[in-house]
Amino acid sequence: MAAKPSIPKGTRDFSPVEMAKRNYIFNTIRDVYHLYGFQQIETPAMEMLSTLMGKYGEEGDKLLFKIQNSGDYFSGLTDEELLSRNAAKLASKFCEKGLRYDLTVPFARYVVMHRDEITFPFKRYQIQPVWRADRPQKGRYREFYQCDADVVGSDSLLNEVELMQIVDTVFTRFGIRVCIKINNRKILTGIAEIIGEADKIVDITVAIDKLDKIGLDNVNAELKEKGISDEAIAKLQPIILLSGTNEEKLATLKEVLAGSEIGQKGVEESEFILKTLLAFGLKNELELDLTLARGLNYYTGAIFEVKALDVQIGSITGGGRYDNLTGVFGMAGVSGVGISFGADRIFDVLNQLDLYPKEAVNSTQLLFINFGEKEAAFSLNVLAQVRAEGIRAEIFPDSSKMKKQMGYANAKNIPFVALVGENEMNENKVTLKNMETGEQTLVSAEELIQTLKK
Repeated sequence: MAAKPSIPKGTRDFSPVEMAKRNYIFNTIRDVYHLYGFQQIETPAMEMLSTLMGKYGEEGDKLLFKIQNSGDYFSGLTDEELLSRNAAKLASKFCEKGLRYDLTVPFARYVVMHRDEITFPFKRYQIQPVWRADRPQKGRYREFYQCDADVVGSDSLLNEVELMQIVDTVFTRFGIRVCIKINNRKILTGIAEIIGEADKIVDITVAIDKLDKIGLDNVNAELKEKGISDEAIAKLQPIILLSGTNEEKLATLKEVLAGSEIGQKGVEESEFILKTLLAFGLKNELELDLTLARGLNYYTGAIFEVKALDVQIGSITGGGRYDNLTGVFGMAGVSGVGISFGADRIFDVLNQLDLYPKEAVNSTQLLFINFGEKEAAFSLNVLAQVRAEGIRAEIFPDSSKMKKQMGYANAKNIPFVALVGENEMNENKVTLKNMETGEQTLVSAEELIQTLKK
């Protein structure tokens, strides 16, 4: 007996109904991106490892899926190297490419390669899958889609403001209540300076970023493990646990970070973003959260994260300002800021809250029942008129028993069925059946179209 097929852990198949839901997500996000003047690009699923390595920090590098070279990749290796069983070293010898970990680094590479074709500031969006060799768990997948929007070539904080408006608009359209959390890496750098651990900024941010997942005690233990002194950890506590309104937090930070120029700059930037957004009156909560660190190394300014308020799940959107990313590809001085919607987690949230509009899930609106050759020929003529008006319709291909055809309509949740027999053909009409109410009406092609358009 043949072995039952399977798929890799952390990946999923999607049924037609699930794909209809996913396309609703992608189309909603795409429509909002277009509203704000963003243009779409795509990049390859695989990039050179030299493009990807070193951009996500040590932990990120470990999660890169590496692609084995084709051909005799052992030919350049010595027996000593093979027998060493050093996986990382061997992989570097016979893997030149890797699956992209996110869309931001490939985008930076794209900007550098196409700099002569781009008009700056460049507002691009990208909706494609990414891959991470992570441990699969609820809400965490090895293959998942990101829906990114970035602006490069502008230092203006209005870009941050617009991106938060996009976030607010998208989740308002979805009907998901969220909290938009904002922080600034300059504030975190200032805190590291104030507590006397400026050179440990990466360790501090990576640890703080795990606060929600592992709790304060474990964060403190990780900080100690990284060589940060007990005195510095003690100084850090009241800062990362700071509470109150956004205005109160900013006021406290101005005092605490008075001795740090970069820290003060971060406070100023955060204050501008928060005040400007307050004037627009967002539909969702907006919070300055000092525990937000966004572990990726390339963020240098404002950082964002979005949490659903009615579902227990991780971040469903994230992003931030990066000033130095294109510099590693030989193009210095290009600042950028971006966000990324986690489509797979949004999919799960919308499912749990049952927020999909009915019309987004139901594909076919009208099914023509097939009673035979003549009836099918008549139906095809009406079907063409219906489709020309943008109504999604189909005909059952075989003149099977009525029970089978109606079962097909029920299984696909098709709301209307068209019945064409000899009487209908003589009158040049069809009988339209509402599958929900059972009501049947004899109508012309024009009346059929009007009813379905309603």
